[in-house]
Amino acid sequence: MKNIKQSIQLRLLLVMLGMIVSGLVILYQVRGIQQWDQSTWDKLRHSEKQISKVIEPTRGNIYSDNGSLLATSVPFYTVAMDPTVASDELFNAKIDSLALLFSQEFPKKSKWQYKHILVNARKSKRRYVRISNERINHLKRRKMEAWPIVRRGKNRGGVIFETINKRYTPFKSMAYRTIGYINDNHVGAGLEYSFDKTLRGVDGFGKFRKVAGGAWRMIHDENELEPINGDDIHTTINVNIQDVTEAALKRQLAKVQAKYGCAIVMETATGEVKAISNFTKNADGNYIESYNYAVGKQGKHEPGSTFKLASMIALLEEKQLNLTDTIDTGDGEYRFAKNAVMRDSKVGGYGNLTIQGVFEHSSNIGVSRLIDRVFGLNEKKYIEHLKETGILDELGFQLQGYGTPFYKEPTEKDWSGTTLPWMSIGYEVQITPLQTLTLYNAVANNGTMLRPRIVKSISNGGRTLKTFGPEVMRKHICSEETLHKVQQMLEGVVENGTGRNIRNNHYKIAGKTGTAQVLHNGRYIRRYYTTFVGYFPAKKPKYSCIVVINEPQGGYNYGSSACAPVFKEIADKIFATDLDIHKPLVLNDSTTNKRFPVIRAGYEKDLRYLNDNYFKLPILDKSTHDEQWVRTRIVRDSIQLVSNALAQSKVPNVKGMTLRDAIYLLENQGLRVSYQGEGRVVKQSRAPGATFKSGSQIQLQLSW
Repeated sequence: MKNIKQSIQLRLLLVMLGMIVSGLVILYQVRGIQQWDQSTWDKLRHSEKQISKVIEPTRGNIYSDNGSLLATSVPFYTVAMDPTVASDELFNAKIDSLALLFSQEFPKKSKWQYKHILVNARKSKRRYVRISNERINHLKRRKMEAWPIVRRGKNRGGVIFETINKRYTPFKSMAYRTIGYINDNHVGAGLEYSFDKTLRGVDGFGKFRKVAGGAWRMIHDENELEPINGDDIHTTINVNIQDVTEAALKRQLAKVQAKYGCAIVMETATGEVKAISNFTKNADGNYIESYNYAVGKQGKHEPGSTFKLASMIALLEEKQLNLTDTIDTGDGEYRFAKNAVMRDSKVGGYGNLTIQGVFEHSSNIGVSRLIDRVFGLNEKKYIEHLKETGILDELGFQLQGYGTPFYKEPTEKDWSGTTLPWMSIGYEVQITPLQTLTLYNAVANNGTMLRPRIVKSISNGGRTLKTFGPEVMRKHICSEETLHKVQQMLEGVVENGTGRNIRNNHYKIAGKTGTAQVLHNGRYIRRYYTTFVGYFPAKKPKYSCIVVINEPQGGYNYGSSACAPVFKEIADKIFATDLDIHKPLVLNDSTTNKRFPVIRAGYEKDLRYLNDNYFKLPILDKSTHDEQWVRTRIVRDSIQLVSNALAQSKVPNVKGMTLRDAIYLLENQGLRVSYQGEGRVVKQSRAPGATFKSGSQIQLQLSW
């Protein structure tokens, strides 16, 4: 019995000793974890709460030709606080007022909730509290900077305004596709994408610590690298011309219910693109800018009759022909091969036509027969002449994704016996509207082809870093003799031919209509790709322009009916507002009553400038009027300026104004303007002060 008891006691003793040893081992391990491996745990803890992040720079601005902002990065802010920074006296005295203001600005929490959060954070020494995830603009930030505690700034009050840059376009959707975009995956379009490297700048680098609420706060140390902000780009886009172009194109597209349309305006002497507009019909029937058909690859198309200009240049360069020479176009049908019948748009045909007449009436048969007669045995020579015009050159445009020409060579397998005649009238070749316009602009520019340009300089902080001047692609696209002939032919189209519906008495337009059937699933269908391209004023061109409308409905199947009216509306408004186009006014001061000639109404600053610099007559009222628009009154040998007040939905009095001022005033009031004559407004069809509905028409009579 005694042995059993001793055995049990021994076993208990051994168990106790084992437990003591196990406890000592555990204590040893705990002590090792806490002390001996403290640095390892510190590294792990900090690695979980600290990260290295890229600091994005502020993106550069995009400007128009006169310095107006087209796109900029606008700073927005989120608000946070370090509630431990303010002194006890300041915090305790002002926390109620600050919490109330926070609840008014960010009403998702009450005043007491904001106070409770900040007080508790201060007690627990939390150095970061996100007030709200809502983004505020600069004006709200300025307002908040006057609040209690916040007004003491970051170092004494603890406020933290975290900047988030957002891209902003002051003109909203204007030139949307041209300005473009770029997303977080660096996919985009337009200027934003094409000049991303320039606009983006250089990333910075810094360490950030994770704080309460899951937010990251920057740690300022010696490893911090400041970002370098992006450069600005200055474009050739003219805001006024862009606005006019978009309005005219969109209105016509809605009228003819087309699939899509585009328009480009270019300055003749420089190659500067002043406007690009693109609209596509979406599923809802609305027109939006979703693709740049004017420039991009998807905009490549068989151009139709506008290509006849290149064919005529090739013809006149190869053979000495007069514009009075004739060709028989027959009864409107001509068979080039068994299953290849060429047709003219006029039923019954044009019969005998001069070369000038062939171009003016856009006779397919006339052009094709002339080209076939001259180049039928030497098709390679025709292609060589086309290349010399530059129409088949790659433009190297400044927007990425631009289309390149597609054409056939006589040595290729798919060149057939009908390729030459059909190519001569704009089929079996594909080019973009910008490529077509570049050729017409060269004709307007006395034969010198310029590379189209949409960005003219890059700057940073007001300092110009790089400039892009006019670049000559071809000094001469043809001989001087050929150039004069095709210029005459282009003027004839508007004066006597397919474009005569846009002829006017104020200035001459030179241009060409174009209509091509749409190729669908390998077959031409009864849908049309319509164009008008040309330049103005014809005798001394300042601008060239192309308008394309694809698949118009309702009988608007030709470039003359679908596109030419858009061209004319754009040209009319540019002509009315661009003083460089107009002939200088010859002043006549032979009588006392005409010492202030023709200046009877307009913008006050303009009238004062003219008087101070030219007429130097005393003005009775030298004070500045509240109204910007004034009328003049002759009082003996002096001038008196009286207010020409404007009222909402009331017709302004524009009598005596220049056409430019009158159109500006009337269209800003919501009226649509048409006019006759030259000079200043002498009559207006709607009486001054009469009420009207937006979009109503008003007719102006001009005279010197």
